[in-house]
Amino acid sequence: MKYNIRGENVEATEAIKDYVEKKVGKLERYFDSPVDSEVHVNLSVHNNASKIEVTIPMKNLLLRAEESHADLYAAIDLVVTKLERQIKKHKTKVNRRSRQSGDAPKHAFAALENESAASAVVATNEDEEDLDSFEIVRNKRFDLKPMDSEEAILQMDMLGHSFFVYTNSVTGDTNVVYKRKDGRYGLIEPS
Repeated sequence: MKYNIRGENVEATEAIKDYVEKKVGKLERYFDSPVDSEVHVNLSVHNNASKIEVTIPMKNLLLRAEESHADLYAAIDLVVTKLERQIKKHKTKVNRRSRQSGDAPKHAFAALENESAASAVVATNEDEEDLDSFEIVRNKRFDLKPMDSEEAILQMDMLGHSFFVYTNSVTGDTNVVYKRKDGRYGLIEPS
């Protein structure tokens, strides 16, 4: 992996870079062949809270995680744990699909060589239980009222929601406005 580490309001020292490369580099054990993609790491400090964002674009998978913590090194550990969970979930999905279709698994993940078969089975079962947690517990239906994005933001804020779905009065497309973590707003529209 090639690393692109940059700091915002914090200097990315050699010690920090080495720690990030050591921790994120451990993810390579999940892949059959060496990963040649570039790892984008953004470190920032705001209001005494350290934040790390890691993005690893790959051929059939985009790994992305972010984590905040008072201690930068702890945030790095937490973000790597999140990325490991994403890899394991994806691996479980791929294996499940290949078992259902009867094909050999076509993925870039290697079996965990250092673990015993029993612990690998336990990890897979835990991941399958984790995937089952995506159960839909509530279903809502409502009419999409035509409006512009400003009115949609006002409606969203009035309802106290973090997103709002509406019909764009100009284009007629279904759009979504959402509140970002930084307090500003985002707009999702079809291409």
